[in-house]
Amino acid sequence: MLKVFNDFERRPDLLAKFDAVAKRYSASCVFADVMYRTGVMDSGIKPPFKAKAVGQAITVQLSKGDLVDPLKALEMGQAGDIIVVDAGGDTETSVCGGLMGGLAMNRGIRGMIVDGAGRDTDELEDIGWPIWTRAITARGTHTMFSGRKEELSINVPIACAGVSVNPGDFVVADTIGVVVVPLADAERIVELAREQAEREEKTRTWVKKGKTVEDLLAEFGRI
Repeated sequence: MLKVFNDFERRPDLLAKFDAVAKRYSASCVFADVMYRTGVMDSGIKPPFKAKAVGQAITVQLSKGDLVDPLKALEMGQAGDIIVVDAGGDTETSVCGGLMGGLAMNRGIRGMIVDGAGRDTDELEDIGWPIWTRAITARGTHTMFSGRKEELSINVPIACAGVSVNPGDFVVADTIGVVVVPLADAERIVELAREQAEREEKTRTWVKKGKTVEDLLAEFGRI
């Protein structure tokens, strides 16, 4: 159903914990590991330049075959959010670009994940606002010509790149990939991720000391 507009509870306390873990190497991998490899979006969803973002998902459901610019998400988004868009996997019509990125930055929105396409990557890289998409194309939506922009829903459950995403779920995205952490389990998962990231840092210290595979397995139980 389209034209449904909801909100969700922001958890700045939890976001701060996610931010802390995300400062470590390979944040998406750390979260994927502690969730037993679940919540990982398709490997085709990638940023066009080096990027990292963590935030709570403001979800967007678009109408496949009738894609509009998700401008309503910019109106409803708040600081610490990441826009997550189900664009039906359409790789030939962009639903996000440079001007939208600038407007989102003004509201503190941290980035956008799209099961679909984006554009204006030169501008987005220059302003430092990251997107993760399936493709990059010059073709935009019909919104700039038709003026139609209400054929969408905000903050409803969606499927994005093979993963169920609910409003307020935590998103961990980096150059490697995108992982979604359900809000209901976020407190437990972020603590497990913190512990795992610390173990990996200790492992790196051992590697620098010239330790062997056998040494690492004996100490940490994994590599």
